[in-house]
Amino acid sequence: MTTHLQREIDKLKKKILYMGAEAEEILRIAVEALVSRNVKLAREAIESDERLDHLEVEIEEDCLKILALHQPVATDLRYVIAVLKINNDLERIGDLAVNIAERVTYLADRPSFHMPLDLKGMARLTQLMVKRSLDAIVNTDSKLAREVRASDDEIDDINHGMYDVITEYITRNPDQVEPALHVLSATRHLERIADQATNIAEDVIYLVEGDIVRHQHETYSTNNVENDK
Repeated sequence: MTTHLQREIDKLKKKILYMGAEAEEILRIAVEALVSRNVKLAREAIESDERLDHLEVEIEEDCLKILALHQPVATDLRYVIAVLKINNDLERIGDLAVNIAERVTYLADRPSFHMPLDLKGMARLTQLMVKRSLDAIVNTDSKLAREVRASDDEIDDINHGMYDVITEYITRNPDQVEPALHVLSATRHLERIADQATNIAEDVIYLVEGDIVRHQHETYSTNNVENDK
């Protein structure tokens, strides 16, 4: 690798790690807003997304410039391709966090209502998946990335369970259809954020091992989550 290319790769690495931290922070704020029905926090998350959008464009331009000017090969080429994909995944996490925050701005103006949902638990597991996928980037850890992929099944199961609870709640409380659907929307956005974390994990596996693992199945133990608490 030439010195100039190494410099560009190093700059790219710093930018994608910074973007990961920004995406994680927007998600944290949106989740806190959802749990507490805090409109001020929700608006903060919504406004923060613009920074992420600008950063996504900047990183994409940097990747394309490296590809055009340096024509990287082997590991360097895989890295740039992985960053292009991770960049998009992180921007999507920001968008989904904003969608959650927008649900909060609606729910905060409505009377409180109770559904037996563990939103905090689902949000915690989703945030943990995002955190671990970003840790996998930082440490180029394909083992951790595979654990993240496997843990997505648990989020899917939780979301399916919540769908059943909300459907039953709407049947018993037809006057609460609209707010219940906003809660359902928030849970679906959390599930999709977990999917984006899975995508990032797959990109890390590709980066480290050169292996495309989409549509392959990973086994998972809940001990993986417990060890990261």
